[in-house]
Amino acid sequence: VQLVESGGGLVHTGGSLRLSCAASGLTFNDYAMRWYRQTPGKEREVVAVISNTGGIRNYADSVKGRFTVSRDNAKNTVYLQMNSLKPEDTAVYYCNALRGFRNYWGKGTLVTVSS
Repeated sequence: VQLVESGGGLVHTGGSLRLSCAASGLTFNDYAMRWYRQTPGKEREVVAVISNTGGIRNYADSVKGRFTVSRDNAKNTVYLQMNSLKPEDTAVYYCNALRGFRNYWGKGTLVTVSS
């Protein structure tokens, strides 16, 4: 199983980025997908969750109204649209696939928001 994140980079406060996570080696539409983020010295925190069909989406309070998670099961890809970015959104963002005891992670993509 491989999860490959892309789309990170450097953006100014108020800017936008769209992260992608391409999955392979699994039956993608069987898995709920999550985006997490982590900064040095802090625990990894969940940012957004989307069910396997895309019908249920949940967000951390810190990103509600600014981030949108979506998925394209035909392309085995999950997305995170991030708008109105703030310096505190700076982190490595990870994609996660979860189904029962099956739990897979990508290697992450760095998002840096400058003030």
